[in-house]
Amino acid sequence: MKKKNWIKNLFQKYYFIFLLGAIAAYILNYSTNEVVNYTSTDEYCFSCHVHDHAEESWRLSAHVNNESGVIVHCVDCHLPPEGHGRLWAKAKHGAKDAYGMLFKDSADFKWESKRTVEKANQFTYEESCIKCHSNMFPAGLSVKGEDSHLYYESRKDEMTCLNCHMHTGHYNPNAIHAHNENFGISDSAKEVFTEAYQVTEFKNFTEKIPGTSVSFDMVAIPAGEFTIGSSKKEDFRDKNEGPQRKVKVSKFFMSEIEVTWEEYLAFFHNTASEGRKETTKEEVKDDSEVDAISGATPPWGAPDQGWGKGQRPAITMSHHAAVTYCRWLSQVTGKKYRLPTEAEWEYAARAGSQSAYFFEGEPSDYSKKGTWNKIFGVDTATIASYVIYDANSQGKTHEPSLVMANPFGLKNMLGNVYEFCSDYYHPQAYAQYKNEVVVDPKGPAKGREHVVRGGSFKSDASDVRSAARRTTETKKWLQTDPQMPKSIWWYSDCIDVGFRVVCEVEIEQ
Repeated sequence: MKKKNWIKNLFQKYYFIFLLGAIAAYILNYSTNEVVNYTSTDEYCFSCHVHDHAEESWRLSAHVNNESGVIVHCVDCHLPPEGHGRLWAKAKHGAKDAYGMLFKDSADFKWESKRTVEKANQFTYEESCIKCHSNMFPAGLSVKGEDSHLYYESRKDEMTCLNCHMHTGHYNPNAIHAHNENFGISDSAKEVFTEAYQVTEFKNFTEKIPGTSVSFDMVAIPAGEFTIGSSKKEDFRDKNEGPQRKVKVSKFFMSEIEVTWEEYLAFFHNTASEGRKETTKEEVKDDSEVDAISGATPPWGAPDQGWGKGQRPAITMSHHAAVTYCRWLSQVTGKKYRLPTEAEWEYAARAGSQSAYFFEGEPSDYSKKGTWNKIFGVDTATIASYVIYDANSQGKTHEPSLVMANPFGLKNMLGNVYEFCSDYYHPQAYAQYKNEVVVDPKGPAKGREHVVRGGSFKSDASDVRSAARRTTETKKWLQTDPQMPKSIWWYSDCIDVGFRVVCEVEIEQ
């Protein structure tokens, strides 16, 4: 009884304090909800996200411009649903956006580089997609759609909805999720070459592709000796870059720049067969024994990503397609064109140097992987004059005129796009070379994946070193290809790999 009286007396004594506390709590809760709701409106989002394409592409997308009249708002995709850390995600993204709004100039943002699946997955939530699209197999879904969703269901740990539906929330007119039957068609009429260049001596020459108006420059690379791989002391060195070995390379011709869209489309139009279905590698092997070479089937979507063709490097074709291009080029020119070996590629990239780059500077001078460089920035004048990489690419490929050549006269050996080599990939390939000096090595005798070299427009400065090695990832690069079997000609999920060609020296000196 005494205890109840004590509580009653305490409540009466501090009644107004309790009342004020309750009112304050109510006001705080109400205000917080109002702030959360207000900062979750589309209008508020666009007050910070002032870049041109954000609101316009959203209004043109299927999330707004649809037959049902339903509007999917910004936070419906860019925040997770309730119960999945929504407030934490809102605070995290909000703090980052506020910092950018207050301390950065939106004109300096590299918007193009942010329109990738890798970037989009950082601020778009799978749970939000599934909350609305809970039925993966609705009535009316096409057979290809069913196949694609079944494929997704079996690989949820590897894929997200964005792999196939990247442009659903923000419309992109260049995104085509279908066979692009009109890819590369041009009505421009130019002089057509009747014969290829005749090589009579070992010097630079301009190749002319007969039956087309396309030509490209080849550079004479002298024979020499170099050390393949990187020193254990080199910044950002990977284990697959060693052990170092001395290699002797015979002379060869190498294309001055990466194979361009102009060059690749000459092959595509010459060898493509309208209406031809996708085939397997085994089904096209017989082409090597006949005159007619069957080329690529129509691509799925827009391989050039809408960036333009012309002198930009051709991208998204498979290693098989690059090899077939070389066979076709050999056939029409009467020479022996092929992909470079890994040893030839590194020898040409180094051009007499043995440091990380063929120009001055160390990877730690230019890389943004270090905290100091991230905070205080780096002087990129030197590397940017030779290399198209993540710091100066704006998230896309560029024409070779933007960079200077290396001492051999080759452009974009580092950066712009990775380049296929003919070698099968092995992480310890150099350890298999037993001779003191290895002559014209061709890599492992067999394997599943091939070597790619040079880094790309997506790469950090640490990954465009002359010795840096990487492998093709066929399964990963074909994840969103809806065809069965998947294409042997085009990668659906790799936009930064291309190639350059080598021509063997057949003249007597």
